Amino acid sequence: MRIDLNADLGEGFGPWQMGEDEALLDVLSSANVACGFHAGDPLIMERTVRAALARGVDVGAHVGFPDIQGFGRRRMDVPADELAAMVTYQLGALAGIARTCGHRMTHMSFHGALGNLAAADAAVADPLVEAVARFDPELVIITSSSKAIEGAARRCGLRMAITFLADRAYHGDGLLVPRRLPRSVIHDEVEVLERVRLLLTEGIVLTYEGERLAMKADSILLHGDTAGAVELARSIRGAIEAAGGTVVPVSRLA
Repeated sequence: MRIDLNADLGEGFGPWQMGEDEALLDVLSSANVACGFHAGDPLIMERTVRAALARGVDVGAHVGFPDIQGFGRRRMDVPADELAAMVTYQLGALAGIARTCGHRMTHMSFHGALGNLAAADAAVADPLVEAVARFDPELVIITSSSKAIEGAARRCGLRMAITFLADRAYHGDGLLVPRRLPRSVIHDEVEVLERVRLLLTEGIVLTYEGERLAMKADSILLHGDTAGAVELARSIRGAIEAAGGTVVPVSRLA
């Protein structure tokens, strides 16, 4: 079993730091880097890419709504063509910085409210995924389970890596439970690790409604901005290895 372990990084802004990126990069195999719309700025992006390169960690663009104040978690009413242009803009920003650092951008993912919107609505997912394909058909799309995004990626001939969000609750349709609902974010490390164990050993997720949902994941994601993220990442990596798995960057998944 080969599986990617990743997190959303580079989510500070100016002098404000979010999370313990340097320590997390010692544990992760891939990183999703904020591109300045929901968080991050050019210097933070560059520092994150250089730190990832030094550790052999893949980097990908983590694209979202232009909503720094709301951390990209507020839905915005933006026309599809404008959203697609925003995706292209953010991909180009990280790809350019990666190139100047001697690294390469291997993947992308949708952040927060934009990701939830695309996951639930093919009319949103299609133009955004098409923008990714036009930018670089070699990019891997990392996504939580979503018929809309997965279908668009297949039509565009893009590779996908389905990621399991270890600290987020799922509905029975495989979509994430909105953050406004209680227990949509799971803070108990013991519970998170048990969810990872069930995924690795039985291929299931216990849903918000208490049902068993079959899920095959190529990647496990945790949120770098949550308290205790570094220790949790180490524990998840240990659980993967204890189950006989090998942690590899997303670019090296078959």
